[in-house]
Amino acid sequence: MKQTALKVTTWFFVWSRFAAAHFPQKDSCSTFMSDHSSTTRSLIITAALLLFSPTVFARKPDAQIRITTNDDSGLVAVDESVTFSATIKNTTDQTLSGKLHWTVITVAFAPPKPQAAVISIGAGQTLTREHVLSMPTCGFADLECRLVIDGQKEPVSRRSRIGARPEEVTSTLTRENDFDTFWDRSLAELARVNSDFKVEAKPEQAKDGVDLFEVSMRSFGDVRVRGWLEVPRTTGPHPVVIRVPGYGGNMKPIGRRDTVVFSFNPRAHGNSQQDVSGRPRDYWIRGLDDKNEYFYRGAYLDCIRAVDFVCSRKNVDQQRIAIWGGSQGGGFAFATAALDARIDLCVADIPFLCDWHNYFKLTEWPEINEWIEADENRTWDTTLRTMSYFDTLNLCGRIKCTTIMGIGLQDRVCPPSTSFAAFNRVSGRKVFRIYANRGHGLGNEHLLWAWKQIESEFGTAEISD
Repeated sequence: MKQTALKVTTWFFVWSRFAAAHFPQKDSCSTFMSDHSSTTRSLIITAALLLFSPTVFARKPDAQIRITTNDDSGLVAVDESVTFSATIKNTTDQTLSGKLHWTVITVAFAPPKPQAAVISIGAGQTLTREHVLSMPTCGFADLECRLVIDGQKEPVSRRSRIGARPEEVTSTLTRENDFDTFWDRSLAELARVNSDFKVEAKPEQAKDGVDLFEVSMRSFGDVRVRGWLEVPRTTGPHPVVIRVPGYGGNMKPIGRRDTVVFSFNPRAHGNSQQDVSGRPRDYWIRGLDDKNEYFYRGAYLDCIRAVDFVCSRKNVDQQRIAIWGGSQGGGFAFATAALDARIDLCVADIPFLCDWHNYFKLTEWPEINEWIEADENRTWDTTLRTMSYFDTLNLCGRIKCTTIMGIGLQDRVCPPSTSFAAFNRVSGRKVFRIYANRGHGLGNEHLLWAWKQIESEFGTAEISD
């Protein structure tokens, strides 16, 4: 009963927050109800349906699956056999019967046919089944273990991924003939926009040993974008790290005292939503019908404008400029280093915006499917053609500076094969680190390691108390 009350309270809280976020505050409840009675009734009905929906009170799965391998690193030699062990636990008080399916998912080679076996698990019991897989070539492969229980529609599944020789992963370029012309023209258009840099001190928000400023500027299309500049209170000039956000992220000050840090928010992110809203978070389909109007054209050029800003600062060492981001920010880092030779160090973690052709073979995003289906003139071919101008696979060949990349081997959002397809095109020195058990997030261990790489590259060290 307590759990039911908690769920009801939770859903009422969610509904109330939704209403507060979407409707203006009124002087009285009666005014609000009279202005929005139809919508309010709909919300109440929807909330009630959600409260008593089987989804809200869904019981835990009848079975749990855990997959382990006999290779902790997740990286193997070509043709080396790896044994996957699936431990399946029956969480019910009755025997479960069904079929256990093993499926290989990869773009590196033609996967073998799925295999299936009938199994039966006693009440509260566990069993272990094994499957052997080898990588016949460089690349990555997922092994999915899926249990289809008799009489149930929804299977229970888990995946585990291995890789071989990631530094040799390649993917065919998809550049159109006017690719370079398009970006030369785009950069020229940005250069014609008056940057109008404005820097406002924010001493009340600054961390110890750092001066903090909120910066605004004009970017492509005369769009206003902003960021947070932190300057150490020590003698400069200092190296600078430009931090860029993940999808829908908000870059904020961090308080480093050995490096100038510019936590920059391109359009529709963080404090850069004055001209371009961050809602809905549908960036990758905004303007996708036309490469000239596509969201990422402006967003990439915003990052170039951020480089313009740091290069205008006397306290910045112009020979030590880094850009760093994760996920979408990793894609921004790749694109910025590719389009702007002033970048001396590129740090791209779990990068998004890479190798679109294979990306959509390895992931499933209903948002893209629905966008294509909404207009009969749209096809996958036309969509991928537009996206090719912004695919970092096609841009990374321009990068000549040192480039660092962190990867979560089990990442389901940005599969490592797509990240390496772009990263391996970089012509400068390359360093990567793979975390065998991490997904789309690398944790504090990687954060510390990446800062050490930056310190080593730029000859700095964080000042401790």
